[in-house]
Order: sequence, then C-alpha cells, then structure tokens
Amino acid sequence: MTILVTGAAGFIGYSLAARLLRDGESVFGIDNLCPYYDVALKQTRLALLQQCSGFRFQHIDIADRAAMEALFAGEPFDTIVHLAAQVGVRYSLEQPLTYVDSNLVGFAHILEGARAQRVRHLLFASSSSVYGANRKLPFSEIDNVDHPITLYAATKKSNELTAHSYAHLFGLPCTGLRFFTVYGPWVRPDMALFKFARAIMAGEKVPVFNAGRMVRDFTYIDDAVEAVVRLIERPPAAGGPLAESTEAPYRVFNIGNGRPIELLDYLGTLERCLGRKARLELLPMQLGDIRATLADISRLEHAIGYRPATAIEHGISKFVDWYTAYHGVAQL
Repeated sequence: MTILVTGAAGFIGYSLAARLLRDGESVFGIDNLCPYYDVALKQTRLALLQQCSGFRFQHIDIADRAAMEALFAGEPFDTIVHLAAQVGVRYSLEQPLTYVDSNLVGFAHILEGARAQRVRHLLFASSSSVYGANRKLPFSEIDNVDHPITLYAATKKSNELTAHSYAHLFGLPCTGLRFFTVYGPWVRPDMALFKFARAIMAGEKVPVFNAGRMVRDFTYIDDAVEAVVRLIERPPAAGGPLAESTEAPYRVFNIGNGRPIELLDYLGTLERCLGRKARLELLPMQLGDIRATLADISRLEHAIGYRPATAIEHGISKFVDWYTAYHGVAQL
C-alpha cells in the first residue's frame, strides 16, 4: 500500500510519515518547503525521512494545478493523508491570499486527484479553530461551526464542506481531522511551546496573551499520530457508524487530549523541564484568538478504541529533550 502524505516536511506530516515508515508502509511525500518558518527545520525532517527505503519525495506546491495533475497521472495511491496547508491563525490576518491558494485551491486539487484515482480513503487536516466563537465546552463534532473568526478557520470549514460534497457526489470516503493544539518534538517554531522555550533559554521576556487566562486542549504529537494511523484503516461507509449523513461516506473527528490545561500551568511545566524561570510579559488578548478550547473525544474513542492520554509533563519533557539536542539531530 502506498500512502500519499502531503506536507511531509511539516510537523505533523513528518511525524506521521516517520511512524508509517516504521510500520513498514510505503510513503510518498510532497511538500513545497514554504518559508513561512525556518526551511532548515523542514529540510532536516525531510532528510531523516529520506534515509528510509520506503520513502519517496517530490517537491510540489499543491496550488500548482499542472504539477498536481502530473503527480496523480503518474503515481497510484491507495490512501491520501492531506496535511499540507498554509498554517497559522494570525498570519492569515497579514497574508490572506496565501490561505486561499494553499487551503482552498490546493485542497481542490487533492480532491480531484483522489476522485480520479478512486482512492480507498482520503483523510485531511481540519482544525479546532473551526469552532470559532462557540462558547459551549467541550467542543463536539455535532456542534454548529458556522461562525469562524479567522480566515484560516474559514478555509478549514470550507475544506470540510467541499470534502462532504465529493463524498456525496462521487462516493469518495473522506475523514476530517480537527487537530487541537498539537505539540512535541519537531514542533513548528511559530507555536507557543517552541517560542516559549526559545525565549526562556535566551533570557528574553515571554509574551503571554490575555495575561495567561487561556485554556487549551494540548495534544501530544504521538497521540495525534496514533489516532490518524488507526483512522487510516477505517474509511467511512455511507450510512455506516458515525457517518455524518446516510448518503455520504464522510465523517469528522476531534483529535485532542480531552483535558483542559491552563496556559500558565503549561508554561510552568516547561520551566521545570528546562530548569529555568520565565520572565513574563503579560499582554492583552490577540485579535482572532480563542480563550478556551477543549475536545470531546468520545466519538474518536468509540471509532478506534483509543483515547489520547499523554500528560503534559511527559510530552513537554520529550519536547525539551529534542529541543536541547536539536543540532545533533534526533533519529526516527
């Protein structure tokens, strides 16, 4: 079985591809190595994957229609895990058209390729940000998500709607993955954990928004990957268990830990693991941010018999081990 992993040089893409390769799968990765953050980190992840005989890679921008058509014309795939996207909630306030190109146009190319090849299963990254202005906690997959508060969230909601239409019209089995604040080794430099660690190690002030009165459902990377791996083997069937409708082989899952963690507790755990204190700079709420997220993961647990459970003390400790040894390059 050959699995296409888009965004293979990214945080979750790399981690998933590495796991699949360890499991003996054949993985074809694509990535455009976008300079949104340090390309050297992406290239290091990619170099590790390229040490594996079961991995092949092509440098492709999913927004490039001709390149994507050529890919699907020349390479057969059994399953697609689509993780490539323009990420970052706040960056969407600065460069909105980048999100249109990658998250909307690029996703359409993925859907068309999957339809043409009649793949067994298309899984795609959505986001907890689709819950937007919702105030009821925990967030459930059956909640209304018609009020995104950033363009990034709106593109992810659009992905869910478009995937559902392809599932309905063409019988394409689709599974949406609403990731909740994934963290751990190889995390993106624009994410809070990396930024906090870098500032603490440099003796700089750590910016903490809303004066730290934030709650997040922090999800350890290995837990998120385990959930995706199990879901790969469970393509939805029309009218099957947990299908979103009786007519379409489509469903969506929260990929979270299911436990609320205060941001200052998260930061305090990082301080203990680093053995250093943070100098806090308490700031007001950022535009487009959400005060609290929390996933209802009962649907995920029912579907795959697995409940993410890694404690932040363990997850942050693993991140610190990687972060402090990064220039030595960790192994798969």
